[in-house]
Amino acid sequence: MKRIALFSFMLFASNAWSQSINHDTTELMAIEVRATRAGSLAPFTKTNLYKDAIEKQNLGQDLPFLLNQTPSVVVNSDAGNGVGYTGIRIRGTDATRINVTLNGIPYNDAESQGTFFVDLPDFASSLNSIQIQRGVGTSSNGAGAFGATLNLSTNELMTKPYGEFNNSYGSFNTWKNTVKVGTGLIGGHFTTDLRLSNITSDGYIDRASSNLKSYFLSSAYTSDKTTFRLNIFSGKEKTYQAWYGVTEADLKTNRTINYAGMEKPSSPYENETDNYKQDHYQFFYTQHINNNLTFNTGLFYVKGKGYYEQYKADQAYVDYGMPNQVKGTETITASDMIRQLWLDNDYYGDVFSLLYEAGKTQFTFGGAFTKYVGNHYGDVIWAKEGMSDPKHRWYDLNAWKNDASTYAKWQQMIIPNLQVYADLQYRRVRYRIDGFRDNPTLRINNTYNFFNPKAGISYQLNDVLAYASYSISQKEPNRDDFEAGMTQQPKPEKLHDIELGVEKRNEYYSLGATLYYMKYKDQLVLTGKINDVGAYTRTNIDNSYRTGIELQASANISDWLQLSGNLAISKNKVLDFTEYIDDYDNGDQKLNTYSKTDIAFSPNTIAGATVKLIPLKSLEIDLLSKYVGKQYLDNTSNEKRKLDQYFTEDVRASYSFGHKLFKDISIIAQVNNLFNKKYEPNGYTFSYYYNKELVTENYYFPMAGTNLTFGVNIKF
Repeated sequence: MKRIALFSFMLFASNAWSQSINHDTTELMAIEVRATRAGSLAPFTKTNLYKDAIEKQNLGQDLPFLLNQTPSVVVNSDAGNGVGYTGIRIRGTDATRINVTLNGIPYNDAESQGTFFVDLPDFASSLNSIQIQRGVGTSSNGAGAFGATLNLSTNELMTKPYGEFNNSYGSFNTWKNTVKVGTGLIGGHFTTDLRLSNITSDGYIDRASSNLKSYFLSSAYTSDKTTFRLNIFSGKEKTYQAWYGVTEADLKTNRTINYAGMEKPSSPYENETDNYKQDHYQFFYTQHINNNLTFNTGLFYVKGKGYYEQYKADQAYVDYGMPNQVKGTETITASDMIRQLWLDNDYYGDVFSLLYEAGKTQFTFGGAFTKYVGNHYGDVIWAKEGMSDPKHRWYDLNAWKNDASTYAKWQQMIIPNLQVYADLQYRRVRYRIDGFRDNPTLRINNTYNFFNPKAGISYQLNDVLAYASYSISQKEPNRDDFEAGMTQQPKPEKLHDIELGVEKRNEYYSLGATLYYMKYKDQLVLTGKINDVGAYTRTNIDNSYRTGIELQASANISDWLQLSGNLAISKNKVLDFTEYIDDYDNGDQKLNTYSKTDIAFSPNTIAGATVKLIPLKSLEIDLLSKYVGKQYLDNTSNEKRKLDQYFTEDVRASYSFGHKLFKDISIIAQVNNLFNKKYEPNGYTFSYYYNKELVTENYYFPMAGTNLTFGVNIKF
């Protein structure tokens, strides 16, 4: 994306943000969501997306791509078309630092701390609202928010019977089929909703196929004071691996090449796939004790199991604990192999909240208790030179993680229009790891105690809201960080966040500006340093920060023209950074030191704009623009290790009409990357010295050029 549209972006806010202008669903929100979300007057930076905005974008791409037009967001896709494995960064913060909750229940993987929406295909079709908090935000359940929060809600009470049949087809043979039905409220108390989804795609990158299936079932009993709800949902994914990226040389001549499976001679291995199934069970109980007091608790259990399969060439038997093969007088020490790396985990616990509301006072007490049990193991299922057993397990390791947290939030209107906010959270984490695949004797048994206070003030007069807040967040390292070895164990990270914002909203236009300063202590980053076991893991750096301004606006120009957009300008700096580079000539590492370099994957400029045209009552045309400035692949600000800036434009047209047999029929057509921009929003780099020369290898994840999706949604 180029800078030609930056000036106009300053005039608009994100389309998603403008959706919240005339929405205030606080009274409609389930209590489990209200407990963890920022209210309309809370002094935190937030964007709300509602069901109508989610539906019209939902044509099969993964959830991060539905958030692309919101402020400070950059998305990417391994397969290049938004289906399968995708990623999201908010203010440069990656998914391991973005707290995600599903109806208030933590979703981040307990060990990697990442979020894999590919495990919940088409979950967007069951959502009724999303809140994105940028910065530390309010206290929530699960791993501490370390830059952003995504709060997803499905627990909407549908009072009338309904049915939907949503289908879309697009480039790269991408199909999405969704069926939704609901009973409405039966006897004034009971309701049940069901969704079935199937998504398949060949992907833009060679062999980057996806086969995704999911279902969602929710049943509830509700009365004046009591509500019970049971959610059961599941996702199953099979994706051909596409996580190696494309070299800089191939990017120029063969953008879609996929190196996965190519260790097999003659032709790529046909089953170099990732396979995972995740089942969720949620049970909520809500009791309105009196006019002022409401209690909620949510029990949950998540079962995940799956593996990825690889063809590996010339593998030494000793590395897998297998005996050498003997053929006659020849001893064979290595062979091509097919291996599966498995993860079998259980995650369960309880979240709870007690909400008190009276006059100008709101107080929430809540928390969560969770336990994770993970089994990591690997099987060799085939060897070219033969195996003594049909399946050989070469490692079998366990991990446990207990997480207990509690918080208290207080909001008080102290004088007319002026509200104060205080939020105190205590979190205790115990993490035990009984070895790693490449270091099975390394044992980790750590306990962390975190106190995360937050405070703020907001002032609202007519249609203007101003706020200020200061927050602290701390989080533990993830599983890979601990593999650094006993002499290089990582420290937890700490973030201080200051947010200053002002918004003006009415029925004709909205304006908003946020200033933020996020100061990190002991942030974990890749430096290239080799640890005790010869692996590259993240290392704590003493000081780094992010600071910037986010501008948003929208305007209803006329009945047929609406404008919205956002612009984020920031500085993201590491104050002192040491880079370690392998020296293959001498068998050691060389060091380079830097001062005030850019944090990797943190563009200084991100912008988005939407022009909505309504030429006919039932016809809507959206012109979507996105600009992302250059990003560095590491923390050295080296111009030879970067992702170029890019500017893309999409166009979406939707036409709705009624029919005798159906409540509504919507026809949607969307062209992505209208002008066929070649761009890469993600990548990685590594360097080394060989023959006394510095060699740098950059890998990129290219996105598809111009591509089309066509959908038909039928409601009855």
